Amino acid sequence: MVLVGLPGDSIAIDNPEAQDLLHWLRGLRFERGGLELVTICAGAVLAAHAGALAGRRATTHHHHLGELRTVEPRCDVVSNRVFVIDPPLYSSAGVTTGIDLVLHRIAELCGEALAAQVAQTMVVALRRGPHDPELSPFLAYRNHLHAALHRVQDAVSEQPQADWSVPRMAEVAHTSARHLTRLFVEHAGVAPLAYLRRLRLAAAQLALASGASVTRAAEQSGFGSDTQLRRAWHQFGLPGSPSEANASFRA
Repeated sequence: MVLVGLPGDSIAIDNPEAQDLLHWLRGLRFERGGLELVTICAGAVLAAHAGALAGRRATTHHHHLGELRTVEPRCDVVSNRVFVIDPPLYSSAGVTTGIDLVLHRIAELCGEALAAQVAQTMVVALRRGPHDPELSPFLAYRNHLHAALHRVQDAVSEQPQADWSVPRMAEVAHTSARHLTRLFVEHAGVAPLAYLRRLRLAAAQLALASGASVTRAAEQSGFGSDTQLRRAWHQFGLPGSPSEANASFRA
C-alpha cells in the first residue's frame, strides 16, 4: 500500500476525512511477506498517527522530520536519506525520491532488468545536457537532504538582502560557523558566502528586469554598492554588465 502525504507545513488530522483514513489504517496489518507499507514524503506522518511506525526506522521530507519525531517518539527517524528500508515499511523523503524507492522495490521483486525498463520508460535516468537551461539560483544547490542546511537556504532565499554572515547563518542551523561551512561544501557543493552572492545576484537581476536602476537593484538585493554588484556580475560570468542589462530591460 502506498501512502502519500498532504501539502502544508504540518499534517492536519483534525478533520473527518483524516480520521476516517487513520481508522482504516489502524485496522490493517503490515508484515514482511504480506501487506507492505510504502510512505511517500509526509505520508510517513500519517502512518505515524495511525501507529504504524512504532519500533520502525523511517524518513520523511526534511520539513516534517521534527513533526514525525513528535508524533511517534518510538520511531527511529532517519534524516539525510533518500529512502529508508525497514520491511514491511518503506519510506521516502520526498516525491521524486519515492520514484527511486519504488524502482528499488521493483528491482528487488522483479529483477534489475525490469526496473531498468521501467526507469527508461519514465525517462528518470535522463540528465541535463550542456544546452539545457541552468536551474534558477533559488533552486540550485538544493540537491541534498540535510535538514539544517535547507533551513539556512530557505532563510537566505527569503531575504537575500538581509545582513547575512556565516555566523548568522550558523545560528539558523544551530551549529558553529566552521561546521556550517563544511555542510555547505559537502552537501551543496558551494561555500556559504558564494551561495549568498549568487542569490543576491539573482535578486538584482529580478530588480533590473522590473525597471530598477543599477543602484536601486544593488540596494534591494543586499549589495553594498554598485561596484559590489558589478564585481559579482563578472565573477559569475553573466554576459555584459548590470547597466547593459538595465538598458535592455528598459528597451
